[in-house]
Amino acid sequence: MPRRMHASLARTLASAGAHVVTLDLLGHGRSDKPDDPFAYSITAFAEQVVALLDHLGAQQAVIGGTSLGANVTLEVAATAPERVRGILVEMPVLDNALEVAIVSFAPLLLTARVFPFAVSGLRFVTRRVPRGIVPWWVGIGLDTVDHKPGPLAAYVHGLFFGHVAPPAAQRRRITAPALVIGHPRDPLHPASDAEMLAGELPNSTFERAKSILEWRRSPERLDLVATKFVLGCWRPARRSRRTAN
Repeated sequence: MPRRMHASLARTLASAGAHVVTLDLLGHGRSDKPDDPFAYSITAFAEQVVALLDHLGAQQAVIGGTSLGANVTLEVAATAPERVRGILVEMPVLDNALEVAIVSFAPLLLTARVFPFAVSGLRFVTRRVPRGIVPWWVGIGLDTVDHKPGPLAAYVHGLFFGHVAPPAAQRRRITAPALVIGHPRDPLHPASDAEMLAGELPNSTFERAKSILEWRRSPERLDLVATKFVLGCWRPARRSRRTAN
């Protein structure tokens, strides 16, 4: 999905005083979409996040993402912990999502490789729908399927044949404050993965969404949870009082 899927949350965090930057990873939104499968991996995406921090001159940031973005967030925290003030992870795709992920994304790879005209035809139709006349989330969905067959196949290929998240041993060594949000009844992003991750991270809080659509249709509760977490990551640590002997 393009970065504007997080526009509402970004505005909420910014209104609370946070400096918020959203990005389109390679292959997403307005970023380049090369045909090379080796250009796409969780590792490469994490490197792009760190490169953006370098470009902005930001020594540290609270890193966050949804689904693929959640996994990229974990990779950044595992490989560049000194740049991470905290992590906000929604719907991670880990061990319990493996079978559904294969069933969901393998047909995309097959279609893009064997039936590229189907991908091109869908893109031809969706690009002609004016985004201004459809609901905001419908526009996000239309932008999500706006792919040429070559880059789409390369994208799925690259993710399939690379590791999708840091292994459990690395995840347990992530000490940054973490907010993990899981959804019930979501086979691609099972709540069991989010709960497992929250149990692995030594400094984490788990928040269960009421449904997969809560943060999209009624975002007030989770926006408040996320805002408190992000602002809390920047509060100075309390000094312990010294007692006189």
